[in-house]
Amino acid sequence: MDLIDTSGWIFLTLGMVGAVAGFVDAIAGGGGLLTVPSLMLAGLPPHLALGTNKGQSVVGTGIALSRFWKHRRIDTERAKKVVIPAIIGAFVGVEIVTQISKEALSILVIILLMSVAIFMVLYDPHRRPGKRPHRGIISSSVIAASIAFYDGFFGPGTGTFLILAAVLWWKDSLDLASANAKVINFLSNITAAICFAAKGMIVWKFALPMALGQIVGGYLGAHVTIKGGANVVRYFVLMISLLIVLRLAWNVLL
Repeated sequence: MDLIDTSGWIFLTLGMVGAVAGFVDAIAGGGGLLTVPSLMLAGLPPHLALGTNKGQSVVGTGIALSRFWKHRRIDTERAKKVVIPAIIGAFVGVEIVTQISKEALSILVIILLMSVAIFMVLYDPHRRPGKRPHRGIISSSVIAASIAFYDGFFGPGTGTFLILAAVLWWKDSLDLASANAKVINFLSNITAAICFAAKGMIVWKFALPMALGQIVGGYLGAHVTIKGGANVVRYFVLMISLLIVLRLAWNVLL
């Protein structure tokens, strides 16, 4: 396949995009807003852009997860419950990616993300979340599988939806929600990346420089979340939700 540009600057640019996307993803999700369009501008058709995006984003998510884990921000009991459902959900999502109208799904996601934005405007990041419940394995599995399926199939807003689920269902504070969201996000990303790689849908010459950037961005984003707390996550989630809504609305209307 002939790509539009494979000169040195494009790899440097993609690496920088990966760093910024990794930073945003580590805090609130939404890094795909930057990476997928950048890959398409580099000359990749949509299906390869989606596959390559998973090949690089899994690195940033993994770095952020390891950082949160090191600082004991991960609910390990919850993490054990979501591993298998998240893997299965993402696998199924990738396998049926061509079977559902993305236009119809875009409209649903716009509605959901607008709801997230409204919630973040009204949410008090300083309120005490109260006792964090230990939800059962069935409810945890349903949430993990559903959002992982969405991530494997479509993707925009996955991290944001995971944060909202952690706040509303598990009663996490926003900073802990951002941390715990990385467990399912990493599992869905790595599963999707393996599936796309098996189908030959990852262009590694583009994925690798972006992955290097993701290492830096994921580390810094997790650091900012740990130090900045709930306020930082709240503003980033609000901003990312609105940006994704605008992007999807643009795609639907034009």
